[in-house]
Amino acid sequence: MKTESWYNAITSRIIKSAIDVHKELGPGLMESVYQVCLRRVLQEEGLGVKTDVILPVCFKGEVLNKDFVIDLLIEDEIILELKSVEIILPVHEAQLVTYLKLSNKKLGLLINFNVVLLKEGIRRRINGKLNPV
Repeated sequence: MKTESWYNAITSRIIKSAIDVHKELGPGLMESVYQVCLRRVLQEEGLGVKTDVILPVCFKGEVLNKDFVIDLLIEDEIILELKSVEIILPVHEAQLVTYLKLSNKKLGLLINFNVVLLKEGIRRRINGKLNPV
């Protein structure tokens, strides 16, 4: 079981990596560019990274004909949803919450690269509690 301190340590490494990408590329590019660059930096950091992870919708034990796609999954635990938009809208945050609930993951980051300072474009969401009971 992962602890809150483990999640915080990995999140710190993810944010540092995202800032490095943003410093190099700046705002205004397509999400796919940030995704491929961030994946590379995170892998260089020694983190396990999966891209475009298919997330099926299951309802009452049945897999339905609807899939979502997680941009990046870090260490099989932390979901990254990347954006390059003028402003983060509630629908963007709802997207991350949906992914967290459907995948039963505990932590997700919504990162909008289309900002002057990246720290202004980061939202952190928790599904339940980070510490095991």
